[in-house]
Amino acid sequence: MNGNEYKPVSIGNWLLTFILLAIPLVNLIMLIIWAAGSSTHPSKKTFAQAYFVLILIAICIGVFAALILPLLGFHPHPAPSAT
Repeated sequence: MNGNEYKPVSIGNWLLTFILLAIPLVNLIMLIIWAAGSSTHPSKKTFAQAYFVLILIAICIGVFAALILPLLGFHPHPAPSAT
């Protein structure tokens, strides 16, 4: 997209984007299309790339919590105590 032809993404387009991102699996497919697509608006492409980074950070935190925290003694379901 040439700098002289820049047109912002419309509010309706952003609303449709957020609705699609709320649908499981569809969101991942659309993020891949938007992040890698050559015809995608630059704003939406950058947004999709940033969203992927956020997803990767969340996955890393989740893996850390699932693997490391139990080793440190934090258990999501402690054993019932005998009364």
